[in-house]
Amino acid sequence: MAAKKVLIVVGDFVEDYEVFFAFKVLEMVGHTVHAVSPGKRSGDRIKTVVHDSEGDQSFTEKPGHYFELNATFAEVDPGDYDGLVLPGGRSPEYLRLNEAVLQIVRHFAETGKPIAAICHAGQILATAGVLAGRSLTGYPTIGPDLKLAGANFIEIPWDRAMIDGNLISAPGWGAVGEWMAKFLTGLGTGRWFGTGTPDPGAKG
Repeated sequence: MAAKKVLIVVGDFVEDYEVFFAFKVLEMVGHTVHAVSPGKRSGDRIKTVVHDSEGDQSFTEKPGHYFELNATFAEVDPGDYDGLVLPGGRSPEYLRLNEAVLQIVRHFAETGKPIAAICHAGQILATAGVLAGRSLTGYPTIGPDLKLAGANFIEIPWDRAMIDGNLISAPGWGAVGEWMAKFLTGLGTGRWFGTGTPDPGAKG
């Protein structure tokens, strides 16, 4: 199968596991992967964080690693890419305020190209106005936001991911393995890992 070209949009305080795992898995199977962030250029770095549930009312946050971008946001043409990855963490809350980010998301939604969203990334999709009638999951606290955006929010186990047409979603970093496996299926390259069968009843 031919290699694909994938865009990852991130920002400071993105969830460490989600961005590193997605980037390395896609790179490992031979896809071209470009990671970009608004206002930053290729070679710039962003800060990541590690979130965990430790019995408090909300998750805790610890410093992660620096993640180096390998493309320049201002030069991105979404039409050049076959798929979009939106990691979670704290960055989606701010990325959703950037109109250029929203336009990128709308391109992938309108063209039906696969979008992988995890954790808080659904906030970006909601703000872009692409969730009406769609089913997805995410971190439980953003469920009300997704419902207000017209989505069918579905809570699933922490280590699982789901597919609704071109939309692949997961609740958090515990699901990164299945999340990327299903995204590879959406790209049409999932059989490389023996994951070529989508969820039963998945749309599209």
